[in-house]
Amino acid sequence: MGRGLILIALLSVCEPSCWWGNASSPAPGASLAGQRARNEYPLPVVEPKKKKSEEEPTQVLELPKEPPASIVADSRRLSFHVTRLYDQGLLSQQARQALRGLLAQVREATVVKLRAFVAGAGDLRRVQVVVSETFSERRKPLPVLSVVQVGALPLAGAQVVLEAVAVERREVNPHGLAFISGQAAVGADPLASPEPLLEKSLGDFELAAKAVGASQEDVLRVTCFISSLADWSSLHQHVAPRFPRAAINLVQPQRAPARALVECEGVVRLNKAPSSPLTLLNPPGLPRPEHYSQIALVGPSRVVFTGAQLGFRTSEQDARLAFQRLGRTLQEAGASFEQVAVSHLYPLSGAVGEMLRRVRGDFYNRQAPPASTMLPFEGLPSLDASFGLDVVAVLPEVPRAPAPQPSN
Repeated sequence: MGRGLILIALLSVCEPSCWWGNASSPAPGASLAGQRARNEYPLPVVEPKKKKSEEEPTQVLELPKEPPASIVADSRRLSFHVTRLYDQGLLSQQARQALRGLLAQVREATVVKLRAFVAGAGDLRRVQVVVSETFSERRKPLPVLSVVQVGALPLAGAQVVLEAVAVERREVNPHGLAFISGQAAVGADPLASPEPLLEKSLGDFELAAKAVGASQEDVLRVTCFISSLADWSSLHQHVAPRFPRAAINLVQPQRAPARALVECEGVVRLNKAPSSPLTLLNPPGLPRPEHYSQIALVGPSRVVFTGAQLGFRTSEQDARLAFQRLGRTLQEAGASFEQVAVSHLYPLSGAVGEMLRRVRGDFYNRQAPPASTMLPFEGLPSLDASFGLDVVAVLPEVPRAPAPQPSN
């Protein structure tokens, strides 16, 4: 009797498959649904943890390439461009759009110099990053770069405009170029209309162009720094019809200028080669400034473009350090201060500008200083900078080796 109870108990806890001795075969009368559930939903399997050596490496982003300090180009193949303005997007987006338009415009030419005028509160350092990324993505050499913050641009919402110098594949200036200094016209009232001052500045610019035998069609680029662009459309009509083939750029240097000011500078194509690679002129009818020349004639020769060299603090010693750094850049390119044709200075105040006038005479040729444009601007890429400067210099001619003489 006890043995029978034990057998019944064992049979009651055993699954039906135990009765037949084969777990893979359902017992007669077993539930097909239960059997299917066991086959379709097996117990989960825990994967072993990966070792640290098998973990994916951390991605490292490359830093943008730095633009070169200087670039050498042939003056006979230089072309000059100004990008269109965009009023949508932030600074980086507008800079990319401007660069795409510029590269489409120059086509197969090589951009060697960029000067960016930035309006608004965007980080000026972004311009260098965007330039580096854009040219690297397209596998193009980086140009030298100057970035300056200004008070305003003609189009509302526009944050950047680019001036570019490119090297064409063929000669477009066979006799060389003339760089004309900024022709300043000043008024006491900063709220007065700048149109009369613009007429005065453009008249002096045309006088300088005629002095070197250039016509209005020979003008390649005109940049006018104007104290107020409130009526920029009317101002543009004063400039564009006069120079039908020129790239035109209008810039307001400061948000709140202390006086009314217009200063137009530019580049013209020469119709006759000068007698030397670099000639500095002060033609009759224009003021004869003490610290710079009105015109720099650059013959068919190699020229050096530098990027902006920043100066810090406001003492004369600090300014001399910046000029010394620029001098080393020129020396590495094979030039010197004696060969500087054009100098652009970007002080952030009138006081710094006066200090630069005193200092630059210690570096440039006092008897024949380079052409120059200098007026106060709003800012520079470094918050600690007090001024910036860049130059165009002419490389000395390389003497040709004498022709071999036939031996007797």
